[in-house]
Amino acid sequence: MMLDILSYVAGLLLVVGAIFSLAAAIGILRLPDLYTRMHAASKTGTLGSGLAFLAIAVIAMDGSVALRALAGFLFFLLTAPVSAHLLAKAAYAAGYRPSEITRVNDMEKDK
Repeated sequence: MMLDILSYVAGLLLVVGAIFSLAAAIGILRLPDLYTRMHAASKTGTLGSGLAFLAIAVIAMDGSVALRALAGFLFFLLTAPVSAHLLAKAAYAAGYRPSEITRVNDMEKDK
């Protein structure tokens, strides 16, 4: 009985994570410039893969596997948004400007 419940919870986490990963992929394809694409990839991609890690932690019947899955989720949660921010800052410094529909450009003040 408990294994069935854990299987359903893990399945739900995987489906929701896949939906967020799909949203990240659609965002990468449809958004207008590098910065909005990077935002979609870093935020929703992180959440999608994090939910997959949590599904692994839920379904694993081994404590060490669950601990490694949670450590991977935590590592990904801490590093992906920071690296996306630094890449966006480097892209702006290299000359990639936001699209014309961008209303507020906070980086313009740094020049």
